[in-house]
Formats: sequence, structure tokens, C-alpha cells
Amino acid sequence: MNILFISLGCDKNLVDTEVMLGILAERGHQMIDDETQADIIIINTCCFIHDAKEESIQNILEMAQLKETGRLKALIVTGCLAQRYKEEILTEIPEVDAVLGTTSYDEIGNVIDKMFSDSPMDRGDARMTMKDIDYLPVATTHRLVTTGGHFAYLKIAEGCDKHCTYCIIPKIRGNFRSVPMEQLLDEARQLADEGVKELILVAQETTLYGKDIYGEKMLPKLLKELCKIGGIQWIRILYCYPEEITDELIQVMKEESKICHYLDLPIQHASDTILKKMGRRTSKAQLIEIIEKLRKEIPDITLRTTLITGFPGETQEDHEELMDFVDQMEFERLGVFTYSPEEDTAAAKMPDQIDEEVKEERQAELMELQQDIVFEQAEDMIGRELLVMIEGKVADENAYVGRTYRDAPNVDGLIFVNTDVELMSGDFARVKVTGAVEYDLIGELI
Repeated sequence: MNILFISLGCDKNLVDTEVMLGILAERGHQMIDDETQADIIIINTCCFIHDAKEESIQNILEMAQLKETGRLKALIVTGCLAQRYKEEILTEIPEVDAVLGTTSYDEIGNVIDKMFSDSPMDRGDARMTMKDIDYLPVATTHRLVTTGGHFAYLKIAEGCDKHCTYCIIPKIRGNFRSVPMEQLLDEARQLADEGVKELILVAQETTLYGKDIYGEKMLPKLLKELCKIGGIQWIRILYCYPEEITDELIQVMKEESKICHYLDLPIQHASDTILKKMGRRTSKAQLIEIIEKLRKEIPDITLRTTLITGFPGETQEDHEELMDFVDQMEFERLGVFTYSPEEDTAAAKMPDQIDEEVKEERQAELMELQQDIVFEQAEDMIGRELLVMIEGKVADENAYVGRTYRDAPNVDGLIFVNTDVELMSGDFARVKVTGAVEYDLIGELI
């Protein structure tokens, strides 16, 4: 059958999508990108914040119309929204034929078989597939990588134990559970055999990897093993909780040349009052200590972080403290989200909720400050020589677009490389930075 996939939300969700694509391809289904020609549409949804929930619902409603206007026979909803609102989806959107929870994506092939079975009982069973929230699916098929082939995400753990007061993840993704190391190494070797050159490690929290199954943090050990895999040239680590960063992890980053000097540290705020209300495990002083240590030990490190502005009870003084912190820390990469009150979270029930207008004003102030910092840092890069992964050619120009170790795909900046030399996506090239335009760099091939 012709199947169209829509994958929404984070890169961890994308890995689940790629596993489902592999399962269905192995069963002989055809993947297409034209919804009007689809027999089956599968939407892997997100509901982390209100905007993500709205996007997921909008996609479901739009695709549901194809039941009348296209050849669509089945509409399936998977992922976080399906886990959280399974009954509501089936009741309120009758065009949806099946929902699969966050731990049930490995059943996608069986669900489709049941949906088209002659047995009414099978068809009834296909309507809802929900496994235990703490089950860890094991994919036995090849993932179909959708990121272009030269980089891929490696999901090393599922769920989270932190229970921050604003976050619904533990309720829709379960408790923290690591993927066994041998399974990850097998998957990484397979990706390398398929041409992947950059592995990007993801989880709700990568720094705790292994604690649940090995009794100790095993991210440094996993990194060392991944570095031994031929063909892999870059390894990037995302979602590192600052309080879990160890001296051993820093040492491995220093010793292993394949590990990008790049860390993503979601800190969320810098006011101790707000950090405590958020249920975070670090104070402002501890954050400064961790950041200063990382920069001392790895001088060329690029630090990315995310912040939440407008959290319940955030005063103007709290906001100004956060502004001062951002100004002082000079993060190389930073994103700011306005607080979104989510059902069934402690923060949604807190008093002193902030007006949307105030949240957005504070977000804009933070981003304006960060823009000045990043533009200045980009200017400082002029004259430096960097290794660049080529991502594609600029249309009608003798130029290519790529990324340096300082940039994760789809969230950070790019570098435009001027050259007459023919390059391919996935090639690595030495480039001298010759200019900067806002968040991006310009360079020439050495």
C-alpha cells in the first residue's frame, strides 16, 4: 500500500518515525510524499507544549479530509498526542482509524494488518494499541534514515525521571530507561555502513545514560565505544542536564577527536526562585560553576541552551536576573520559549500565571540580547579555519551550504562555502571563515 508519514515534534520522535518506516518498508509497503495518492497516512504527533498540540491536531484534521477527497483508506495517529488523548482522538475525530501510544510504535505493521483483516475482531483490536508506559520497544528492522544520509540521530534512552513542574514528558513517555549499549553499538555500526558520518546522541536526558541498567552513568563509556566505529567522523551530544555532567565526561570529550566540542545544556532559567519552582536540580551558582568549568577544560566548546520565560510567579526582577545571566554567560547558541501551562502539570496549577503579552515581551528582550551576542561572536570567527560538513549546493551559485562542529542540524546556524570545486553532501572540507551574516558564516575552501 502507499503510505504517507508526517513526523512532528522533536528528533527523538523522528527516530521513532524512522523505525516505523523501516518496519513498513520491510513488509513491502511503498512510502510516498503525495497525500492525495496515499492509502494510509500515519501522523507521529507531539504535544509537549500548546503550540505543538495545536499543530498535531491541525495535521490530523487536514489529513482526515482526504477520506472524502482522496483515496485514503486509513488514518493512524501515533506518538505523544495519541498517548495522552487516545480516547478523545477516537471519539472527536471519527476519521481516525487507529491510535498507537509512545511505546507501541513497533506494532505499526501488525496494526495495519489487523485494520485490513477480514476479521471484525482484528479490526476492532487495531483501534487502540497501548503498551505499558515504561516498556522499551526494541526495533529488529533497519531504520529508514530521513535526514539525508550523512547524519542521523541515535536515541540512547527513553523517558525521564526528573519531573520538572512544567513538563508532561514523564506522563507520556514514562520513566527514564536506557537502551542497552550493545543494541546502540549495533545500530550505530549499521548507520555507519549506510554512509552516516555524524551521530547525534539524543534522549530526554543523555547524561544519565546507563544509570538504570548498569548502576552508573555510562555515557563516557558509550562515547568511547562509538568513537571506535569506522566511518563515523563526528559525534554530537544533545540534552545534557547540567547537574549530571561529570569530570569523566569532560575528559572523554577532550581525549576523543571525533566528539564535537559542543554541548546542549537545557538550563531553563537563572533565578534561584524560579529554578526551585520549576523543580530544577541546579542553582544559579551551580550553573555558573559548570559553565565555567566546561569553558576552562574545553576552551573552544560551543554551548547551546534553552530558556523558559514567563513561568508562573516570574517577577520583573527574576527576568532582569535572567537577562544579566545571559549577558554574562554569552552562550554561543540559545533558544527562548514562552511558558506554556500544560494540563496535569504542577506548574499549570500554580498561582500568579503571567499574561501572554508579558511572556512574549520578555522572550523578545532575551532574544534581542542573544542576537547581539551571537552576531558579535560570528564576527570574531572571521579568519578561523574550520572543518565543515557539506549539506548541499546553493542553487545557481558556485557555493555550498554546510555546518561546523558549532552547529547542530535544524537548530543552529550554517556556513556558506564559496568554491569552484565540486563537493557532495556529507563531504568534509577545510574552510577559512571570510565573513558573517547574522547567525551564519561565509567561507572559502582552503
